[in-house]
Amino acid sequence: MDRRGFVTAGMTAGLAGVSGAGGALGSLLAGVPGWGPGKTLPDGTIRLSSNENPLGLSPRARQAVIDAIPVANRYPSDAAREVEAALARQLGTTPDHVILGAGSTEVLQMAVQAYQSPHAPMVVAEPTFEDVPRYQRPFAYDMVAVPLLPDMSHDLGRMREVAEKDRRPSVVYVCNPNNPTGTVTPSAELNEWIADAPETTMFLVDEAYFEYVDDPRYTSALPLVDAHPNVIVVRTFSKIFGMAGLRLGYGVAHPGTIGRLRDFISSNNANVLASHAALASLGDQDLVARSVAVNDAAKQIAHATLDELSLEYLPTQTNFIMHRIHGDLGSYIGRMRDAGIRVGRPFPPMLGWNRVSFGLPEEMERWAETLRGFRERSWM
Repeated sequence: MDRRGFVTAGMTAGLAGVSGAGGALGSLLAGVPGWGPGKTLPDGTIRLSSNENPLGLSPRARQAVIDAIPVANRYPSDAAREVEAALARQLGTTPDHVILGAGSTEVLQMAVQAYQSPHAPMVVAEPTFEDVPRYQRPFAYDMVAVPLLPDMSHDLGRMREVAEKDRRPSVVYVCNPNNPTGTVTPSAELNEWIADAPETTMFLVDEAYFEYVDDPRYTSALPLVDAHPNVIVVRTFSKIFGMAGLRLGYGVAHPGTIGRLRDFISSNNANVLASHAALASLGDQDLVARSVAVNDAAKQIAHATLDELSLEYLPTQTNFIMHRIHGDLGSYIGRMRDAGIRVGRPFPPMLGWNRVSFGLPEEMERWAETLRGFRERSWM
């Protein structure tokens, strides 16, 4: 099934009035209560500052959570093993290739603790997802941040120079697509480096947003893990599956690498309710298509608005977009907050840009009207 085919002419009616969904999108959402919970808080504030799925849990996952409450008194190991087995079947591998975490960030934390040392620096892009650099800060470890290239892809050439200097061990973090830019780094370039790299170069490939990607230059790094024990692919149920609050992510790697990660795992980290929600989500064949379709509707509104206002934006392959603001970033964030909209925090060094996470189409329309009002006041 081509997920891009869902955002077609059938969405025209939904985008025109924004409050409804027609055609293919309406069919996908049949049986889903409304659009979903959205990102509007009880006080009317719209939270477009976090990369959450506005559809929330799928109906099947919601019911699975309710049904699992009677067994919430039990430790979660059996349910977690079921999730690992279900993921292995879906990925075409075996459970000993899979490890769960309380969100993908815990898997990244395990990897940092397992493989970084005073003699193994961390190499990251700048800017990128902040959790990995934060996990290494309490230790006497070095980190080298390499600026992104002008097209906002990772500068893999420079990162390779740093990582392989003096043939020392190193840990390389590649968030692809990247957060906060939403851009992809061509997978062929990364795969070429991995193929040539010494096993002492450990690659953490963060694929939190891979389900949203339609760029033909992008492929998952999953096929590499069997032949390359120095590759860990990290994914999450937070984004496409709408489970950010339940905290469940997973890593996929060579069994020997998974064994090393387990030395640093938090016991019983995948709770019972999250595990049951994950199993139900994996069994919902239309869930990914629904999430992508609503995300694309929001993206179209963002693109149209930014084009209308001649505001530059980056080509996103995620559920958020980075755009120019032409003014002081702190003032912009504050004015948006005063208008009842939370937008993204600063991401140095990109202080002339703002990241906005996609909400429901009607929430994006409110953001769009607010931007137009800012233009009328010459604020941007």
